Amino acid sequence: MRALLTSPAVRLGLSVSVATGLYAVSFGALAVAAGLSTLQTCVLSLLMFTGGSQFAFIGTIAGGGAGSTAALAATLLGVRNAVYGVSMSALLRPRGWRRLLFAQVTIDESVAVASSRTDPLEERRGFWTAGLGVFTLWNIFTLVGALLGSAVGDTRAWGLDGAAVAAFLGLLWPRLRSREAGSIAVVCALATALATPFLPVGIPILVAAVVAVAWALWGPGEPRGNRPLRPTSSEVAAR
Repeated sequence: MRALLTSPAVRLGLSVSVATGLYAVSFGALAVAAGLSTLQTCVLSLLMFTGGSQFAFIGTIAGGGAGSTAALAATLLGVRNAVYGVSMSALLRPRGWRRLLFAQVTIDESVAVASSRTDPLEERRGFWTAGLGVFTLWNIFTLVGALLGSAVGDTRAWGLDGAAVAAFLGLLWPRLRSREAGSIAVVCALATALATPFLPVGIPILVAAVVAVAWALWGPGEPRGNRPLRPTSSEVAAR
């Protein structure tokens, strides 16, 4: 127990868990504002459990998009977790029932904390501390946010109808440190703006996702085979 309390990976994982978990208050409030019930909001956090995808889902619903479109947009944004899983599975080698838990908590934060360590034991400690910590606090504060959102009544009067955009930008901003990431963001924003007047609600974000995938596969920049499968430590807040 003493070794865990003095572990740098555990301390980092706990601090990341608190910072990320608190952010779920905004998700809970915005999900209720989008028309979801408190139960639906909590189930979404429990099962989907990837912040970017969750905000994309409720953003599409709030804009009047179909549930299928919202689900597809959320899925496209969550694909990166599957890529992380390949890398982390080779590193941690989970067995039995732990494989299911491992898959659920393979997120930006758990992978980033694990990747910031060099000792194998510390990598495992960091992954599980951040993964389980974020999962626990994210779901607790989702409930808190949903209850608060239900209590304030007309969310438009409080400005929450525009907060989804701000929240999503907050998730995106830490990823725009490199020139290529910024370029992709600009191109995707232009594609979305051009598509919005002509396509149904929710479809423009799918257009932007296709543009981003096309850039990743065939665009200029570093050869794709040389790119890391893990987020850098600077991306730990980009959930």
